[in-house]
Amino acid sequence: MTTAEHLDTIDRLRGREFPTEHVRCGGMRSGPGYHLVQVGRAEDVWEDGGSGRAAAADQVTAEYGALTQALEARWGEAQIFSVASLRHRGIEGEEIPEPWDEVSSTTDHVHAWRVGAQWLVAYAAHWDGGEPHGLMAGVTVVDPP
Repeated sequence: MTTAEHLDTIDRLRGREFPTEHVRCGGMRSGPGYHLVQVGRAEDVWEDGGSGRAAAADQVTAEYGALTQALEARWGEAQIFSVASLRHRGIEGEEIPEPWDEVSSTTDHVHAWRVGAQWLVAYAAHWDGGEPHGLMAGVTVVDPP
């Protein structure tokens, strides 16, 4: 996908109603007060024995940089939130509200913009704890804890 397509996806998320229940469908997760969607992903790095991992990580990193630049052009400088502490707080038993629990389980930081009543977030997801494999975007009315 292109940066323009990522922006279009985010725009559509901003106008979409939030469901009353948690829903997962493909690369999208939604629930009361939030939508998270995978807008980009690394090509399958495992088919070649993992030798393409660095290139795949570079691909996601480049898309992430382009998306954050485009979002900053629209809404100004991003706030960069470390969410690693949320992961640790959740492990210690604190209940972390969604979407922040989901986000903190897959990344250490997010770029965030406050737009009206919504937070827009972009981040590179690391599902196996290693290199980034997905570019994620989200819209939420839930303030970061």
